[in-house]
Amino acid sequence: MKWKKFIEEFNPSWFSSVMGTGILAIDSYYYREYLPILKKLSYIFFYLAVIFFVTLFVPWILRWFFFFKRAYKDLEHPILSSFYSTFSVGILILSIGEIVIIKNYSMGEVLWIIGASVTAIFVFTSFFIMFKGTHMTLNHISPAWFIPLTGLLAVPISGSFLLKYSSLYTRDYIDLLSYFSWGTGFFLYLALFAICMYRFMLHPPLPGILSPTIWINLGPIGTGVTSIIYLAKYSQFITIREPFYIFAFLFWGLGFWWVVMALFMTIYYLHKIKVPYSVSWWGYTFPLGAYISASYNIGNTVNFWTVKDIGFVLYWLLIFFWVATSVNTILNIYRGTLFENQEMP
Repeated sequence: MKWKKFIEEFNPSWFSSVMGTGILAIDSYYYREYLPILKKLSYIFFYLAVIFFVTLFVPWILRWFFFFKRAYKDLEHPILSSFYSTFSVGILILSIGEIVIIKNYSMGEVLWIIGASVTAIFVFTSFFIMFKGTHMTLNHISPAWFIPLTGLLAVPISGSFLLKYSSLYTRDYIDLLSYFSWGTGFFLYLALFAICMYRFMLHPPLPGILSPTIWINLGPIGTGVTSIIYLAKYSQFITIREPFYIFAFLFWGLGFWWVVMALFMTIYYLHKIKVPYSVSWWGYTFPLGAYISASYNIGNTVNFWTVKDIGFVLYWLLIFFWVATSVNTILNIYRGTLFENQEMP
């Protein structure tokens, strides 16, 4: 495939590979206390995520310059528009990695500012296009709509870490952006969760290419749980933290139910409906990884080791998903079939 065709056909959802690899790095670092070798793996996965981002950024930005109409058309698509947010969420995950793994707070802050700003742009843009359009049907309802909200709920994670190192003036802006993002992301998630439940119950199953998006529901749950824990810990005006921890634990419980349902539905789709390889396979990775991070943080915060153990068990499922997706991606690159079966309904 010629480079122009490659850029024109470049799918904005490829940055989900950055998200999936980045969260695997963070989870590996968290669970190094269970298995010390995971610390070394966390560095490998993190720098791999950086390489993915830099590599994918080139065709992503060139597409806007050379094929603006095609890029904007995807932005108006009822499903693909949500995947544009993988770009900004990927930046936010790299920001968290810089702070948690590399301990580079300056770079983490720069990436956080960029990621939070672009997240806000995509959230307003994608929802505005949805609200003004007449092109939406029941067939377009999918958990992919949770991706922009996942970004919003991820914003306070790095933001909370940065609160410890910021001046009083800067801290106010970090608090404002973090609480705006969490409040907007959470309540929009509740609305879209109801819509998606309606689709699951009263409409035929998702097409095979979109079946991995079932896992995306864990994205806002995982990031939402982690971010509210960190906000409660590091926001100076919060003096009673336990109610926030209780709420985070309850929210985590909903995620555990969804993990079980997602496993059941994945098995169902694999047996009853064809699930061809596509970029949507990366949807298996980040949402589960975000929930594993939430499990670790809940367990650490309330000294509930069983929850951390559950997260560690799920960590190996994440490894399986990441390896299976990576291997299939490499095989499809080798066969030249990488862009086949990529069309969204």
